[in-house]
Amino acid sequence: MNQGPDQEGLPAEILDDVAGVAGAEVTLLGRLAGGVNGGAVRVRLAGGRDVVLKALPRAHPNHLDETLRARRVVEHMRGRGYPTPAWLGVGATATHVWHLMDLVDAAPARELTPSLVEQLMEIIELQAGQASEPYDHWSYAWRVATGQGSATAGLGVDQTPEQSNLRRSVAALPGYSPAVSALVDRLRLVCADVPPPREAPDMVHADLATPSNVLVRDGAVVAVVDIGNAGSGTRATDLTSLAWYSFQSPLLDGVRRRLWARILDLLGWEGAAVLAASHVLHMLEIPIRQDRHDLVGEVVERGHRTLDELIALR
Repeated sequence: MNQGPDQEGLPAEILDDVAGVAGAEVTLLGRLAGGVNGGAVRVRLAGGRDVVLKALPRAHPNHLDETLRARRVVEHMRGRGYPTPAWLGVGATATHVWHLMDLVDAAPARELTPSLVEQLMEIIELQAGQASEPYDHWSYAWRVATGQGSATAGLGVDQTPEQSNLRRSVAALPGYSPAVSALVDRLRLVCADVPPPREAPDMVHADLATPSNVLVRDGAVVAVVDIGNAGSGTRATDLTSLAWYSFQSPLLDGVRRRLWARILDLLGWEGAAVLAASHVLHMLEIPIRQDRHDLVGEVVERGHRTLDELIALR
């Protein structure tokens, strides 16, 4: 293992482990732009090939298994033309789980424009019928939106430790403030009588609306990354996250109407309400958990606006 200009805080044993799996000496070059959920770094393998390394602290005992699941999703989807970089290796140390992937000659988007959202809608269509792993985002969204099923129940095949922790955190949201409690009550009310969803056959990326996960060259989407939470369900999950993002700019109002239309076409109104409610609840949970109290009011306002728009389309 060679140390480049900046070790970027990575423990030396991670690079040693990567070198052992890759079968080549590894030189750390520096951190890449983006990386909201865990920084990616550029490394050079012996022979001059530059690739991307992403290492995350072990979050739970099954973390490596989940990363291996994500690699299988990547391999499956790349075989069907999905634009995500190839994963070259996966491994773990006592403290971290890592994966190595191809470096794409493109920059992360700074923001999602109408053109980029339209392109992402086309990419999401490649996910249709491509569920390959029993990690069900659709039934999980229903449990979050309706509050049904104990948030402290044991793990099932479709609920990871992270999802279990999130459900417990979401269940505590009403205690934050009267404004948050009123929004939670409103969301739960519109979903109260929605039956559990049938198994959906699509691949779900689960984080397509984060601009840094969209790699762009000359205005075109050339790759989507950060696929570690990918699983099965309905591709409308990713359309819903784009609809939420679109509230950030009036320039995206038109494309949001097309997003709602496509979501309703795929799921009908009740299914769309479940996905919207689940997404709003997760967006509330993040700033509250992170003590970003200055952001909560904005999320509450956008949550009501989301529901108002959806109700108008009923």
